[in-house]
Amino acid sequence: MSFEPIAIVGRSCLFPGASDPAALFSLVRERAVCLSDARADRWRLDPRHALVKGDDTRDRAWHARGGYVDGFSFDPSGFGLPADVLATLDPLVHWVLHTARQALRDASREGDARTGLARTGLVLGNLSLPSSGLSAYAESVWLGELATKLGARGEARDRFMSGLPAQLAARALGLGLGGFSLDAACASSLYAIEAACRALQEGRADRMLAGAVNRADDLFLHVGFTALGALSPSGQSRPFHAEADGLVPAEGCGFVVLERLADARREGRPILGVIRGVGLANDGRGRGILAPSEHGQALSMRRALEQSGLLPSDVRYVECHATGTTVGDATELRSMAAVYPQAMPIGSLKANLGHAVTAAGVAGLVKLVEALRHGVLPPTPLDGGSDRASAALGERFEVLATERAWDGPRRAALSAFGFGGNDAHLIVEAPEESVSRVFALAPLRRDEVVVVARAYRVGDEATLDAKSALATTIELPLGETRFPPNDLRKASAQQTMLLAAALDATRGLELPRERTGVFVGYGCDPEIARWGARWRSKAWGEAFGDTAWSEASSDVFAPSLEAPHVLGVLPNMPANRLSSQLDLNGASFTVSAEEASGVRALQLACA
Repeated sequence: MSFEPIAIVGRSCLFPGASDPAALFSLVRERAVCLSDARADRWRLDPRHALVKGDDTRDRAWHARGGYVDGFSFDPSGFGLPADVLATLDPLVHWVLHTARQALRDASREGDARTGLARTGLVLGNLSLPSSGLSAYAESVWLGELATKLGARGEARDRFMSGLPAQLAARALGLGLGGFSLDAACASSLYAIEAACRALQEGRADRMLAGAVNRADDLFLHVGFTALGALSPSGQSRPFHAEADGLVPAEGCGFVVLERLADARREGRPILGVIRGVGLANDGRGRGILAPSEHGQALSMRRALEQSGLLPSDVRYVECHATGTTVGDATELRSMAAVYPQAMPIGSLKANLGHAVTAAGVAGLVKLVEALRHGVLPPTPLDGGSDRASAALGERFEVLATERAWDGPRRAALSAFGFGGNDAHLIVEAPEESVSRVFALAPLRRDEVVVVARAYRVGDEATLDAKSALATTIELPLGETRFPPNDLRKASAQQTMLLAAALDATRGLELPRERTGVFVGYGCDPEIARWGARWRSKAWGEAFGDTAWSEASSDVFAPSLEAPHVLGVLPNMPANRLSSQLDLNGASFTVSAEEASGVRALQLACA
C-alpha cells in the first residue's frame, strides 16, 4: 500500500489559552494547564441544578470544569456571504469560518482567484451532538409562548449544525469543491485529514482544508460523560498519571491546509510538515462497544507505517490519544508496545487543554508541526512529577517533564481513538526529512463498483407505501443482535433502523473483516436536546415562579439520562454499532452534508 506524501502548507487553531499555533506551542513549552469552570451563561442554568449531590449522579455532572475558549470575537466581514447573516449564527459556525480563513491566510491562499480555489475542498470533523445554538432553538420551539417570557431565542439555521458549518465555510471562502462534515468521535480530526489526503492523491482536488471542531452543548457533555463513568470526578486531566481518574472535556477548532508534496515543492511553497501515512481502523467486536481494543489500535498504527514505507524505529516521538482514563491509557500503551519496539518519549496535549473530542487530533497535529519546526521534543505537565507516572508506562516510554532537543530524524506519530471503536494513527515529519527520498507510487485501481446487497426500512411494514412513510416500531431479531435489548430500546432510531436494515443486507454475505468499512449519512437529531431541556426546566420553573411546572415538565421533555441513552445518541455510533455487530476492522464513520449526506457517504465508500 502506497501513500503519496502530503505537504502541510498552512495551519490555524482556536483552543483554550491559544488563539493561534504559536500561542498553543508556547503553553505547551510552559507546561501550562488551561482548565477552568464553565462561565455562568454557558450551561444556561444555575450549576446547583446540575452538579452531583452526595452519591447521586443521575442527571448530574461531577463538576463544570473544562477547557474553554474565552475572549474570542468573530469578524463576519470579508467572507463571500452576508456579514449580518453570519453574525447571527452559532459560535460553532464562527469558529469554523474564522479558523478556516486563518489557515488559508497562513498558506497565502485566501481570496486570490489565481491560487486555484476552484480545486479546493474542505473536510470538517464535527461532534454532531446538539450545539448550544441548536439546543436554544429547539427549546424555543418546545416552550412556545413560554420562551418569550423566559427570553429564550433561537436561530432556525442552527438546527442544521451537522453538515451546514462545513458547507457554509466552503461557500464563504469560495472553495469550488464544497465541504462536508464527518464524525468518528475522538478520531474525527485524523479521519478528516485522511479523507482530504485521499482526495489529493486521487486527483479529485489540488488543495484541501482539513480540520475539526467541538462546540457542542457543554452541559450535555458533562452530564453524559458522568453517566458513562468517563468524567474525572476530581476535575483534573491527567494522562499517564498514577492517579488519573477520567477525562475533562474541552472545546476548540483547528485546520491544516494540505497539498501534494510534489506540487508544493514545484511551486516553491513553504512546507511546515509532511504527512507520510494515515492509518484508519475499527475495533470491530472487541470486548464491547465502549472497551478500547489493542488489536484495532495497533492495526491503525501498522497501516500508517505500511503506507509510509518506514520502520517503527524511524519514529522518534508519539503524541498519544491518552485521555486520562486508566483503562484507555493502559490499552494505548500496550498497543504501542506491540508496534514500536524502541524506547521513546511520548506525550499528550490533553494534560494542557483537556479532551477536545473531535478537535483533539488537529490540536495534536498543530502541536507536532510546531515541535518539528522548533526541533524540540515537547514536555507534558505531569502533576507531581515523574514519580506520579502510571506504572503502565514501564521502562520503554517516557513522559518528558521538560522539553528536550530532538534526537535523530524529526519524525513523529499521532494517535486518536474514539468511543465505539474508531482508531487512527498519523505519521508526520519535518520537510527536510523528505528531501532526498524518492516515492514510487502504485497506479490507482479503477475497478467498477457494484452493488451486491441492499435493504431498507421505510414505514411500518418496511415497504415503500407512501401512506406509511413514518416507521413507528423498529423490530430487531434479538437472536442475531449483539447488544442488550434494553440498551437498544434506549437508542436513537437512527441506530436501530440502520441496524435492522444492515442485518438484512449482510445476511449470508462473507465480509473481509479487516477490509470492510462502514459509511453512514447522518444528521443530528434535535430530540437529543430534550435532555438539556429536562435539566434546564428546573431553572425555568424558578424563573417564572412555578416549581410545580418544572417538576411536571422534566419527565415530559425526556427520561432521566442513563449510559445507554448516551451511547444511543452518539453521532458516530450508527456506523460503529454496525462495525461491532459485524466485527469489521475497516474505517467506520458518519457523514454529514445535510440533504446530501447519504450521497456523500456513498461517494466516500466508492472512493
